[in-house]
Amino acid sequence: MNANLTKKIHLGPHTILHPHPVMLVGTYGADGKPNLMNAAWGGICCSDPPCVAVSLREATLTYHNILHSQAFTVGIPSRKHVEAADYVGIVSGRDHDKFRDTGLTPLKSERVHAPLASELPFSLECRLLQHHKLGLHTMFIGQILGILADEDVLGPNGMPDIEKTQAILYGGFGSNHYFAVGEKLGEAFSVGKNLKKS
Repeated sequence: MNANLTKKIHLGPHTILHPHPVMLVGTYGADGKPNLMNAAWGGICCSDPPCVAVSLREATLTYHNILHSQAFTVGIPSRKHVEAADYVGIVSGRDHDKFRDTGLTPLKSERVHAPLASELPFSLECRLLQHHKLGLHTMFIGQILGILADEDVLGPNGMPDIEKTQAILYGGFGSNHYFAVGEKLGEAFSVGKNLKKS
């Protein structure tokens, strides 16, 4: 037995997946009012067609807005937006104008019926493709019809660069904090080749 192996402790079923992305979901209500919500449960779920998923509780205004408008945006906040990102996750759009309160500027998407926050480094514009009730949460799958990005966060390949966007992460259950993206460790689809047997 390898003496370096540590003892494993069974923690039971929890919503732990360190880390979670921080996604600000933009929607319009039936009254046309723009809204933002912080959603950490989601991520890219298909490459063809390009899709992103977010899981929401029915109690949220965003849940109902997406069903009404059949669209949403996913904005990626940078470290300078951590206070605003947290705020839009702790108050309801039923009682607060989140854009006004945070100082973020609503910008209407040209591709879908949903707003995005102009100050965020980049946002995905999504048409609702499917939704699935899983229990307490419903997974909304949005087909990405476009991405709007600030020119100064693009890398040499013309796509958002994580070091320039300075995206933040949520620690999740057991680590209720936001974190900054850390150091670069290696090139994906390359660094692991060192272990490849000939």
